[in-house]
Amino acid sequence: MKKFGFEIEKKLEGTLARAGVISTPHGDIQTPAFVAVGTKATVKALSPEQVRAAGSQVVLSNTYHLYLEPGDEIVKNGGGLSKFMGWNGPTMTDSGGFQVFSLGAAFDSSVSKVSKNRQGAYELPALDAPKADERTPTLVEITEEGVKFKSYLDGSEHFFTPERSMEIQYNLGADIIFAFDECTSPDAGKEYQKQALDRTHRWAARSLEHHKYLKSQNSSTKSQINSKHQKSNSEVDWNLELGTWDFRSEQALFGIVQGARYEDLRKESAETIGAMDFDGFGIGGSFDKEDMGNAVKWVNEILPEGKPRHLLGIGEPIDLILGVENGIDTFDCVIPTRLGRNGTLYTKTGKINITKAEYRRDYSPIEEGCGCYACQNYTKAYLAHLFRSKEMFAGTLGSIHNLYFLTKLVADLRAAILDGLFFEYKKNFLGSYK
Repeated sequence: MKKFGFEIEKKLEGTLARAGVISTPHGDIQTPAFVAVGTKATVKALSPEQVRAAGSQVVLSNTYHLYLEPGDEIVKNGGGLSKFMGWNGPTMTDSGGFQVFSLGAAFDSSVSKVSKNRQGAYELPALDAPKADERTPTLVEITEEGVKFKSYLDGSEHFFTPERSMEIQYNLGADIIFAFDECTSPDAGKEYQKQALDRTHRWAARSLEHHKYLKSQNSSTKSQINSKHQKSNSEVDWNLELGTWDFRSEQALFGIVQGARYEDLRKESAETIGAMDFDGFGIGGSFDKEDMGNAVKWVNEILPEGKPRHLLGIGEPIDLILGVENGIDTFDCVIPTRLGRNGTLYTKTGKINITKAEYRRDYSPIEEGCGCYACQNYTKAYLAHLFRSKEMFAGTLGSIHNLYFLTKLVADLRAAILDGLFFEYKKNFLGSYK
C-alpha cells in the first residue's frame, strides 16, 4: 500500500507557487490540481469514467450528506468511498464544518462564503444567546462541545463533535480528510470571528487526537489478524479477514485555517494550525472577493512549506490563478458542474449562457480547440437545443465541459510553473478572460 506523502518538484521564484505530487493509497495527485466535487459520492450528472476523462485526478465528497444518506457504515461495508462510488483514484471528504455555515448563517438566505464588499456586516449572536432575528441559523446550534444539526431530510437532530466527524470520515475511508471546524459567514463581525476561530483551534486539536487514536486501533486490528494467520503484514490477507478494505492506516488528516477577511486572525490561525501535527492544511471560511489572493498569501507564508495546502470551496478561474501563485496545491468547488447543469459555460473569453437566442444556430463547438468530449462531438446549437428542451443530457455535456475547463486550467498552471512560464500564461489568460 502506498503511503501518504508530498513532494515539491519545483518552486516558482518570487512567489509561493509550486508544482508537486501528493501520494495517497489510491494513487498520486499531480499538483496544482482541481478537485471534482461529488457531494453524495457522485459528481452530479457524470459517471466516474466521464469525470476521469475530464481530467480529474481526485474527488471530494461531503461527510454530513453521506452520514445522513446512505450512512457512513453502509459506505464502509461497501468497500469505502472509492470502491462504493466506482472511482478508481484518490478521494477526500470534508468534515461537516461547511454545513455549520450553509445550514446556519446562509440557510434560506443569499449570503455566500465569498463577500463581494465590506458593507452591511453584522454581528452574529454570541454562543448561547437567544435567537434574535430571521438571520439566526435555523438548522444549526453551536456549542463548545460540537454542533447540533437538524436534518434537511426529515428534521431529525444529529450532534457532530470533532470526534464524531473523525469517526464518520474514518468509516467513509477517504484518502484525505479534514478536521472539524466552524465555517463562518463573511457578514459576521470580528468579535464573533475570533470566538469561532478559537473554537476551531480547540476542535482541531480534538480532531487530531481522535484521528491518531482511530489509526492506532486500526494498526492493532491488523496486528491481531496477522498474528492469527501467522503471516506477514499482507494487505490481501487481512482484507480477506475483514471481508472489506482498509486503507485507513494511511488516511491523512488536514487541519483547517480560518479567520475570515482579517489579516491578524488569518495569521494567528496559520500559526496555531501550522504548529499541529497535521498531514496537510485546508484554508477555509469566508473571504472578501477582492482580497482573496492576499488572504491566501498571509496564510501560506506561515504554514509549513513541506506539507500540501488545499483551498476549500473556491473555483472561479481568476481565483484559481491567484491561489496557485500564492501557494495553493489543490482546490475544490461545485461551481463547474453547478453552472454546467444550468447552461453557463466557461470559455477563454469568459462565461456564456448557452440558452441565449444567439446560440440556436451556432454550429461551432463551445470553444474551438477544446479537447473535452462535448466540444469534440457537439455544437453550441445542439447544446442550446438540449437546454431549451430540458433534456438531461444537457447537464451532462455542460458539466463535462466546465469540469474539463477548470482541470485543464490548473494543469496548465502546473506546466507553466515547471516550464518557467507562469507569468506569461497568467498574463495571456487574464488578458482574454472577461
